[in-house]
Amino acid sequence: MAEVWASGTDLWAWRQQAIQAAQAAGIAAEEVDWLLEAVADVDRLALRLGTVQERSRVTLRYPLTELERRWQLRLAQRVPVQYLVGETPWRDLTLTVSPAVLIPRPETELIIDLAAAAIARSPIGDQLAAGVWVDMGTGSGAIALGLAQAFPVAHILAVDVSPEALVIARENADRLGLRDGQGPGGDRITFYHGSWFEPLAAYRGQLSALVSNPPYIPSALMPTLQPEVVDHEPDTALDGGDDGLTALRLLAAQAPDYLVEGGLWLVEMMAGQGDAVRALLEAQGCYRDIQIWLDLAGRDRFVQATYTPSQPHP
Repeated sequence: MAEVWASGTDLWAWRQQAIQAAQAAGIAAEEVDWLLEAVADVDRLALRLGTVQERSRVTLRYPLTELERRWQLRLAQRVPVQYLVGETPWRDLTLTVSPAVLIPRPETELIIDLAAAAIARSPIGDQLAAGVWVDMGTGSGAIALGLAQAFPVAHILAVDVSPEALVIARENADRLGLRDGQGPGGDRITFYHGSWFEPLAAYRGQLSALVSNPPYIPSALMPTLQPEVVDHEPDTALDGGDDGLTALRLLAAQAPDYLVEGGLWLVEMMAGQGDAVRALLEAQGCYRDIQIWLDLAGRDRFVQATYTPSQPHP
């Protein structure tokens, strides 16, 4: 295949026009450079200083005409830039994404750090770190992959109801060498197709931790979301039912059948849902050390609890 390239001056001219169009459309100008860094052999400093203009050739993933076509989709249809390039950065990973999966958000990155901190504090932390973990509603596989990095001897189960999402998640695990039998220590991540705990009957009473970023947007709020979200990201990953708690209620109620004593329950939620999720957990009567954690913007974003059965697990 012939190499695709453009002159530095042509690429710079395209960038200037794209920034003007972004500003006119109310889109952050920084997205132009993010797009260029993803599809061209350029770095942020060369773009900011303008030194890219001095290069006679800049290698591109596709011609400038195709770059412009995709940028027009961003402007006219509000297609997220991550979908335009088919990837997004998350923690220290680069993940493949498509409209079949939710775009992993920066705030969700904290859930991996919270899991690691919880295990470090647990009196049975070594046991949990070497056990079976589940990323419930894995989507792109972001959380499962982050957990596999943080807990190198754990076995991660990645569950999703969407076959299309699981294709993307497997692709990401393959590329990072973390799919079944490819990573260090044998099987690292196993993928299951199904609704929540449905495919995990064999793991009753065996899970060290449940970690999830479930759908939590109240249905009535869905039409008010940005067009980038409501028009392009999968509804099943966003819509949390009438009160936004449908999935969270299920996870709180069913996890006790699957967690080991002392196991971790850790989920993301929408800002403002902390007290409601705490109440869901308290109503079960088998969770202790319930904690609400804030995101980087100071909003309640995660709820963590420890499973403690009131009687021996059957």
